Amino acid sequence: MEIGRRQNTNRLLYYRPYAKQTAFHEAGATFRERLFMAGNQLGKTLAGAAEAAMHLTGDYPSWWAGRRFERPITMIGGSESHELTRDGVQRLLVGPPMSEEDWGTGYIPKSNISGWTRRSSASGALDSVTVRHASGGTSTLLLKAYEQGRAKWQANTVDYVWFDEEPPEDVYFEGITRTNATGGSVAVTFTPLKGMSSVVSRYLLEPSEDRTVVTMTIDDAEHYTPQERAKIVASYPAHEKEARTKGVPTLGSGRIFPVTEEQIRVEPFEIPRHWVQIGGLDFGWDHPFAAALCAWDREADVFYVTRVYREREATPIIHAAALKPWGPWLPWAWPHDGLQHDKGSGEQLAAQYRGQGLAMLSERATFDDGTNGVEAGISDMLQRMQTGRFKVFSTAGDWFEEFRLYHRKDGRIVKERDDVISASRYALMMKRFARVKADGAAWAFTDRKVL
Repeated sequence: MEIGRRQNTNRLLYYRPYAKQTAFHEAGATFRERLFMAGNQLGKTLAGAAEAAMHLTGDYPSWWAGRRFERPITMIGGSESHELTRDGVQRLLVGPPMSEEDWGTGYIPKSNISGWTRRSSASGALDSVTVRHASGGTSTLLLKAYEQGRAKWQANTVDYVWFDEEPPEDVYFEGITRTNATGGSVAVTFTPLKGMSSVVSRYLLEPSEDRTVVTMTIDDAEHYTPQERAKIVASYPAHEKEARTKGVPTLGSGRIFPVTEEQIRVEPFEIPRHWVQIGGLDFGWDHPFAAALCAWDREADVFYVTRVYREREATPIIHAAALKPWGPWLPWAWPHDGLQHDKGSGEQLAAQYRGQGLAMLSERATFDDGTNGVEAGISDMLQRMQTGRFKVFSTAGDWFEEFRLYHRKDGRIVKERDDVISASRYALMMKRFARVKADGAAWAFTDRKVL
C-alpha cells in the first residue's frame, strides 16, 4: 500500500528510460535543439515529460548525463490545442486533468507542486504550475497551445521549451527566440505525420552543431513483445505504417526506394567462405564519413550490406583505425572526390587512406562501362531490392535510418543523410573487384585494381 502510494506521488523516482530515450536525454548536454521523432505510443512524450520534470525540480537521478539546471527555471510546454496540451503535457507532468485530488501523480512529484493557475477556456486545463526546485527556489511551468498563434508565445523569456507534437514553423521559431537570452534548450517530441514539413526538414536536411534528431521505432520499444509489435504494425493503413511505427516522415512519391524494410532486412549470418566481399567509402567531414562492408553471393546474384560505419569530423587516421579490423585484405571502392587534394597535406584523399593501410582500389568507383551516374546506381539498387537481390543486415542501424528518409524534392535527390547508402552504392558499382576473404596477411593483387 505504502509502496504504491510512493510510486503514485513520486513517479519520477521510478523512471527507467529505454536506450533511445536515454540517447535523447544525453543529447541535451550538447545540442540546443533536439527532436525525438518516434512512432505512436513508443514513449516519446513520456521521455519528454520525465526530462521536463527533472529540469523543473532540479532532481536528477545518478545515471543522468543530459543537461542540468542548478537553479529554478521558467519553462513552456505545449501542444496543438489547449485540450491536447491538457491531455498530454499537463496529464503526464501533473496528473489526470479532471481529477484534482490526483494532481501530483504525474512526473512532477506531489511534494514539489506548490501551486497552479487555471485556464478558463478548457475544462480541467491549467495555465501555469509552480514547482519547488532542489536549490530552494521555485520553477514555473507555463502551458500553451499552438492554436494561440505566434503572438501568444512572445511574452516570456524562458530556459526550456518542450513542444509535444509538431509545431507550426512560426511557433517553433518563436519558441527558440524565447530561449536566446538564457542560453536555454528546445525539445520536440512527435510522430511525423505531416511528412517532410519545414520543422522536420530543419532537423533532417539542415545540419548544425546546435541541432540533432533521435529516431525511435517500434523495435526500440522494449515494452512490446514481437507478437504485439506485429499486431500493431498490421493495424495501421499502409500509407501511415512507417510514420506511426518507425517515426519516418511520410514521403509519398518522393521516396527514392519505395520498398518496405521487411523486403530487404535480414538477420545477420556468417558469410560463406566462397562469397566475395568488398567495402565502400563515402568521404566527408561536416557531413559524416561513411563505410559499408558488403558481400556478394555471385551464384544467386544477391548483394548484402553486412556492416556499416559513420563518423563526422574525424581524420583518415581515425577512420582507417576503425575499418582495418574488418580485414586488411578487403578491397575498398571510393567516389570521384577521393581524387581531390587535401588543402593541408596536398595529398589525394584516396592516397591518404591507402597510406593508413586500407586496400584502396586504384580507380574511383564506376560501372563496367566506365560511367558513374548516381541515378544509374540508385536504379540498380532499387531493381535489386524489388527482385530480392539486395539485402541489409538488421544490425546496420545507420543504413536503415538513412533508407527511411532518402527522398527527392522537385524531382532531385536530396543529398543529405545518405552517407552509408552512398558507400554501399559505390561497393555495388565495383562488385566485380570483390574478393574472397583472405586468411593472414593482405593479398598481393595482380589485377592492378588494388595498390
